[in-house]
Amino acid sequence: MKDENKFQGWRPNSTLDLDLHLTHIFTCSDTKANDVPPKTTDHHQDDVITHILGDFGPWQLRSLLILFLCKIPAAWFMACILFTAPDLYPEEEYTCDTSAFGPASNSTVSLDHCYVMVSYGDSGYAMLQCRKFLYTTGFHSLTMEFDLVCLCDFFVAWSQYWHLFGLLIGGVAATKLMRVLSPRQIYGTGIWCLLVCSLLMGMVKDFSLHCGLRCLAAVSCCFMITSGHSIFSDITAGKYRLGAHLLYDCFWALGLILLPGLAHGAPSWQHIYVGVTLSLLVIVFLLPWTPDSPRWQLQHNKDTQLGVERTVGILLEAARTNGSIHKVTKELPRQLGQLREKMQEQMPAGHWVQLWLGQRWSSFQLVAVHMALATFMVVNTGLLLQVRSFGRQHLVSNTLAMGLAEMLGCLLALHLTFSQSERKWQWAGGFAIAVGCIGSICWLLAEEDMPEVYGLTLGLLMASLPQAAVACAQSMILACLGELVPPEQRGCLSFSVVTWARVWQLSASFLTLLRQVSPALSLSAFCLLVILGGLCTCCLVTLHRKEGEPRGSAVHNKQQLIAYT
Repeated sequence: MKDENKFQGWRPNSTLDLDLHLTHIFTCSDTKANDVPPKTTDHHQDDVITHILGDFGPWQLRSLLILFLCKIPAAWFMACILFTAPDLYPEEEYTCDTSAFGPASNSTVSLDHCYVMVSYGDSGYAMLQCRKFLYTTGFHSLTMEFDLVCLCDFFVAWSQYWHLFGLLIGGVAATKLMRVLSPRQIYGTGIWCLLVCSLLMGMVKDFSLHCGLRCLAAVSCCFMITSGHSIFSDITAGKYRLGAHLLYDCFWALGLILLPGLAHGAPSWQHIYVGVTLSLLVIVFLLPWTPDSPRWQLQHNKDTQLGVERTVGILLEAARTNGSIHKVTKELPRQLGQLREKMQEQMPAGHWVQLWLGQRWSSFQLVAVHMALATFMVVNTGLLLQVRSFGRQHLVSNTLAMGLAEMLGCLLALHLTFSQSERKWQWAGGFAIAVGCIGSICWLLAEEDMPEVYGLTLGLLMASLPQAAVACAQSMILACLGELVPPEQRGCLSFSVVTWARVWQLSASFLTLLRQVSPALSLSAFCLLVILGGLCTCCLVTLHRKEGEPRGSAVHNKQQLIAYT
């Protein structure tokens, strides 16, 4: 009773706007505004916050569009290496500077201008690697900056490795920091750090610093992606939350589509980074309209009154924008105080080991989902870098095609999730297996003698189809991962699966080095991984447990197996 009375005379005092709205509510004669809100039917969040926010509205739409924007610079920083370090053609665009080896008559340059055979008269010959080059191309790339034109593939792989390593570190760090910092604070930290890293990357001319800054930029991107996901998961509900999860990667695909336009006409790699930096200012400008997670503020603030006050501020803004201010009652502070106590009394999330303590079928599903997402993330990154194999003159069109393929894959995941329901896993996995098999025949077509335009078109088609299948299955897994375990284990499973996948994602950039043997070899390797991921996805089953029935019980597993045979 003491805690309950503490909120009876509570008034927020942070802003005048908040005071005016609450004063209106407390003195309103409208009976609807003073009634206790009815219980909602949302099985996941049956509380006063859901009652006021609703499943979706104009405020949520505005917030989603703002939060989704972080995916665009994340895609740019992932894929910009395609345009900042393109392949160069020997003799046409660069030649070896043989002045360091003595007179030109004493040296013979290899066809790729990477090695020089130097004559030492009677002493014989020596094969030396060229260290300095003369450039004739108009675009000044990163490989020209570091004189790595002969190691371009290795440079791209190593630089991309540090970006992927930053995504791994950023995901883990953002999840752990969310225990003490609000999602909005992490989101703001991410955009400001990304702005600084982007500025520095456009100025540094040291290879080690370049790799370090790429890593920090990826950490910042992951801060924004992870915190943004947490925010819109909290302010939406029902099918709208699921739809938001499925469409989150559509803005990643939009970033790929916009990247060629951003890089078009840039005279050097530095100007590309300047364009990316200026674009980040849009997100900085929208920060005042970026919401925070109301439940995080209510549950994790040490000061009870401050937590309730901030939550009330978020709810009032949402209710005013959605036109549902009548749902805010004079009992709101007391109800939020009770909700805070209830949230803090909830059982802690399950440990990682507890995920594997179910029956054999349940553990098999967990192995399958770990393998599926890992293979899809590896392929998603690898196929994006694979577009370099189709020639620099087709880089713009190929990047656009990959972006469109990813967007179509996300839309297909949305369609399958809502139309096929329980069998969505089998549809997504079957699609991945089919296009993986189609893409694998590129190894046979590589031996055929056909016009160049046909070969490039088939190669692009066999890379775009797996990209669409991967985007479809990956979006579905990330959005519907919670269907495989009880609610108390969803956070643990999500962290485990995504972290495991990002560890394996580190190998994606080095798999692209297979293109030095044959572009068809690297593409076939990725298609085989798509088939493996599709097989694992087909093994997933949405679990429906009765209340009180433990995960992995013999009765439940038998019912599920009967339903799918």
